[in-house]
Amino acid sequence: MADLWPEARIYTSLYDPEGTEGHFAHRSVRTSYLQRLGVGQRGFRRLLPLFPAAIERLPVAGHDVLVSSSSAFAHGVRPAPGAVHVCYCYSPFRYVWHEREATLAGFPRVWRPAAAITFDAIRRWDIGASERVTRYLCCGEIARERIHEFYGREASVVHPPVEVERFDAPPAPEDHFLVVCELVAHKRVDLALEAARRSGKRVQVVGTGPEAERLAVRYAGVAEFLGRVDDAELARLYSRALALVVPNIEEFGIAAVEAQAAGRPVLAVDGGGARETVRVGETGVLVSRTVDALGEAMSEIDFTRFEPAEARANAANFSRARFQERLAAQVRETVRMR
Repeated sequence: MADLWPEARIYTSLYDPEGTEGHFAHRSVRTSYLQRLGVGQRGFRRLLPLFPAAIERLPVAGHDVLVSSSSAFAHGVRPAPGAVHVCYCYSPFRYVWHEREATLAGFPRVWRPAAAITFDAIRRWDIGASERVTRYLCCGEIARERIHEFYGREASVVHPPVEVERFDAPPAPEDHFLVVCELVAHKRVDLALEAARRSGKRVQVVGTGPEAERLAVRYAGVAEFLGRVDDAELARLYSRALALVVPNIEEFGIAAVEAQAAGRPVLAVDGGGARETVRVGETGVLVSRTVDALGEAMSEIDFTRFEPAEARANAANFSRARFQERLAAQVRETVRMR
């Protein structure tokens, strides 16, 4: 996104040069006062009550056009009167909206009432912030529906960019499936692994997270846990898998597009982003979110029959270049209509 406007100043609440792999090293980056607190990626959640004020105080009022990238607070910047603000929203802030109860359950019981009050205050601020946005764009249909439900605003879908060009290894499928995601409870990796156990299949798992140890113990005879891998190794793993398994309903699901870019089909739960990125019967299969449905697909479907060229052609629709074209067109249209 930022590469579309290489001369534009970047404003952000917190900035980690290493965490962004030096991508913005030659850009002008302005941070909020929270940067001075020295909080890293793992500690930022402790500062949640401070983010609304920090975002509102970013000095963006000197610009006529703002483009924000938001999954929580960034849409709350305060543009100058008459300025255009286009927000690319991955999701309204999940902690205080659609995952509020699950998030509260993760707090010690004694802290939950205070956390609930904080979340309610952030919700009220969030609704007010949404009224300052000129136009919302979003990553998929689930995000579009949530923006309408929570903010009462319409949004246009612009699917996020995927670096499809780097998955060019020749497809050479072996006799196993692949899972690529963070190993957290809501990703439902256990569904994929239990389905594989019942169907007598093997799975390679790429990713780390708090569920890693538990899953590794329970499914030691079914899955090989590879942790994080580099880009070249990930491309090789995609090309060698019978199919990528996506056991959770994703808002978009970049891994599903990456697998297709590598010429391999997708076995996904029927819902969310998979309905937008997988062509059923041509580049993959969608099933209900049950162990039985996933297991039956693993054992009964011949995933080698899917044409790699079809999968790659479909993945090209989600390339970085396509994203930039669509985003730039939406921003131009919004400025013109203002």
